Amino acid sequence: MVDLLFDYYSISSKKRSPYHRYHAEKPIYQTNASGANNRVIEEMKELMSYYRFIVKQRVKALNHLESLTAKEGSTYVISVLKKRVISLKKKEQEILMQIKKIITKDDVLQRGFEHIKSIIGIGDVAAIALLHLFMRYEGANRAQIVSLTGLDPIERSSGTSVRSRMKISKAGDRIYRGTLFMSAMVAIRHNEEIKAFFERLKASGKHTTIVQIAVIRKLIVIAHSLYKNNNDYDPERHKIHSGHKVEAA
Repeated sequence: MVDLLFDYYSISSKKRSPYHRYHAEKPIYQTNASGANNRVIEEMKELMSYYRFIVKQRVKALNHLESLTAKEGSTYVISVLKKRVISLKKKEQEILMQIKKIITKDDVLQRGFEHIKSIIGIGDVAAIALLHLFMRYEGANRAQIVSLTGLDPIERSSGTSVRSRMKISKAGDRIYRGTLFMSAMVAIRHNEEIKAFFERLKASGKHTTIVQIAVIRKLIVIAHSLYKNNNDYDPERHKIHSGHKVEAA
């Protein structure tokens, strides 16, 4: 969803995001994963991609179903679509269960998953995506992790204009951005610390979309800290009063 909100702009050598700088320095941002862990990481990625594919199919079927139902269309097609939606939803749950089986086989992964999921607003899907991100780039620091999701800000210059605006780089894997956008919306509603962070930025005049992206980045940073330090989420320890700079768009 975040991908639908921003255009991608070219990046000058001086304005490159951390993602571009790190990947320019290393053909592939190296992980510390062993061969066995690399296989786990790859399998999780394949399952996550398949999950997103199934979700998209279900949404398309659901939209078609709602359209036909609204105009009292073919009862046969409506019946088929209802079964299709139910079947796809079941398949989504099967895929998630398969990923969880992989996680529960490893005590370290299980602990990391639970620490990430302890954040109010982070459900199974987002926790899986974040766990995969942190496993895949085990040696990355906070700034690098944010850039690897493509949510790091870059400066966009318009031709010869002296004016510039900040946009997200979108250089990382979109599988993380799409998943975390929904979690951010839940966290804004139900996580008091995230809600306060959101409202403070809104009160300062930031555009809603920019604030939502700031929330996603904040959730990534908190989750990364919990994963690295083997801790559960504690609102008092993660008071949102510092830290993540938010650039105006």
